[in-house]
Amino acid sequence: MRKIYLTVLAILTGAMMSVAAFATDVIVVSHGQANDPFWSVAKNGVDAACKDMNITCKYVAPGTFDMVEMAKLIDNAVAQNPKGIVITLPDAAALGKSVKAAIAAGIPVISMNSGSDDYASLGISVHVGQTEFEAGVGGGQKMKAAGGKKALCVNHEVGNVALDRRCAGFKKGFGGSVDILGTSNDPTEIQKAVAAKLSAGGYDTILTLGASLAGEPALAAIEAAGKLGEVRLGTFDMSPNMLKAAAAGKVEFLIDQQQYLQGYLPIVIFAQYIKWGTMPAGVVMTGPGFVTPDNASSVIKWAAQGYR
Repeated sequence: MRKIYLTVLAILTGAMMSVAAFATDVIVVSHGQANDPFWSVAKNGVDAACKDMNITCKYVAPGTFDMVEMAKLIDNAVAQNPKGIVITLPDAAALGKSVKAAIAAGIPVISMNSGSDDYASLGISVHVGQTEFEAGVGGGQKMKAAGGKKALCVNHEVGNVALDRRCAGFKKGFGGSVDILGTSNDPTEIQKAVAAKLSAGGYDTILTLGASLAGEPALAAIEAAGKLGEVRLGTFDMSPNMLKAAAAGKVEFLIDQQQYLQGYLPIVIFAQYIKWGTMPAGVVMTGPGFVTPDNASSVIKWAAQGYR
């Protein structure tokens, strides 16, 4: 009987150790879609940090920009009781209930990328990213200094509060006339919408809020209209094609928020929290930096390796 008891105990202990071994330490819930190369770089940062810190992680995101689905993903993460949850926070009103539920359950939450103005109101102690409004102001100031008078701010994620703030900041920094062009995240639609605005005339400046999904089709529309050099283009974030365009002098600037760090640093913070119980407070700034024709070439090699 004792032998049977010890055998059963050994099996149960082994099973418990197996479950512990495969339990997820940190779950990352992002709003970014898989068709946006920007988010593949952020995920590279997550994956590298999990490996470097020797902790287990899971990265999930909705198939489209869908706050209802994202809230469900956060709720599901809470149900798994990880040691920490990392989220993006594009809409605090839509995600706030789920975030507060995580914190009430005793699970610490770190926000990254979007949410610099809202994270603290939900009880999150640290945000990793850039302040969106101020980054927009910087872009607007650069376009004003370049001689821009009438601008278009292309928003490819209508409803993403962080992107709204980018356009608002750009408008303040630019000082001149700024119109907001709301689109989907379909590059074909964006190119057609920008082309229509260009054909109407009057615009000498365009700011897009994402490099691959919006910046590239906007550049294609400018080139197709024969207005390269006449209409200045700047964009948030980077892509290999936009980096090449910047190096060739076709783009005024790329606003680099270093999304690799936005994925990497929250995992490092949680690794230290899991080990020592330490947690920073406030915004850990990863940007903005400006990539221009003067320095784009030096950044290209890192982008090709998935770091920028």
